[in-house]
This record gives sequence, structure tokens and C-alpha cells, in this order.
Amino acid sequence: MTLLEPGVALSDFALALECAVFAALIHTHGGHGNPLRLWFSVFLTALGIAALMGGISHGFIANQRSIIYNLIWITTLLAIGIAAWSGWAIGARLILSNKAAYWMMGAATLVLAIYVLVIIFVTRDFAVAIIHYLPAAVFLFIAFAVAYRRTRQQHLRMALYAIALMFIAVGVQQAKISLHKQYFDHNALYHLIQGVAVFLLYWSIRRLIY
Repeated sequence: MTLLEPGVALSDFALALECAVFAALIHTHGGHGNPLRLWFSVFLTALGIAALMGGISHGFIANQRSIIYNLIWITTLLAIGIAAWSGWAIGARLILSNKAAYWMMGAATLVLAIYVLVIIFVTRDFAVAIIHYLPAAVFLFIAFAVAYRRTRQQHLRMALYAIALMFIAVGVQQAKISLHKQYFDHNALYHLIQGVAVFLLYWSIRRLIY
């Protein structure tokens, strides 16, 4: 079986596998009374689903107007929305009181519902996903920064590096920076940097919830 874009597809599948393994480890071994256990599991699962859908579309779907491609694309956008939603929850649980976190999650859930309606009925432009995800990612970075400033715990600083790497990965992708235009293009490099970021984030998460 020949992949249409082997570098992109394989790096997507590798990222999806990494997210799946770490999500499973967090769900299995994380402290059951710790609310961050659930939200980090959701966050990594959503990232993994988005990567898996990307691997399938870049590897096997040539016709971007087909029903299958559209279903995969919708699933990808919805997964990004879930990742943003869980990002708000993680940040809120890190630095806010229970009451404030509750209200923030209510607002984040409302925003997610609007995002889903827009994706299904209005437009499936990737810019909508970026607009939806970016504020959550910025808030998550700020939350880790605040938590680190309060405690000076090194694993929280590592989480900051992880989120910063995720921003760098997006910048690399948007700037179309590649290691090899044919075999390892900007999308594959994006996945590689994301993979490193996910590993650093998991290393930090272990100290928070285990």
C-alpha cells in the first residue's frame, strides 16, 4: 500500500500513537480524585484523534471533495474544538477557585457549542479552528506560568516549554519551513515538534496527577 504523502501521514500516525499512549497512561495511573486527570486525558485524546484523521486524509484520501474526506475533516475540526475546551478546563483547574473554574467551564462549553454549530452549518475553514483554539492555548500557557510563579516547581516550567513548542510548531507549519520538500515537509516537521511538545507535557503532567 502506497501512501499519498508518506512523510506527513507517518508523522501524523506517530503523533496519534504517542497521544494515545500518554492519554491511556494518565487515565490508568493518574490520581482518581484529581480532576486534572480527566482533562489531560481528554486533551491528549483530542490531539491524537486530530492527528489520526490527518494521517488518514494525507495518506489515503486523494479526492478532497469526497464524502469520506469531508467526514474526516469535520472530525478533525471537532477534535481541535474538544482540545481547546479541555485546555480551558486545565488552565482553570490550575489557577482558579472551584467556583471560578465552574463558571469558566460553563462559558467554554457555550463557546464550544457555537463552534460546533459553525463547523457543521456555516463553514469548515481551518481559520475558524485556529480562532477557536488560540485563546485556549494562550490561557493554558498563562495558567502554567502563574502556577509556576506561585510554586517554582520545575515540572510546571517544563509544561511552559511544552506549550511554547506547540506555538513554535504552528509557526513552522504556517511559514512552510521543511527539512525536505518531498519527504519531510512543513507538515511533517510540525508533527515532529508537536511530538516533542507532547512528551514534555506528559513529563510535566505526571508530576501533577500521579
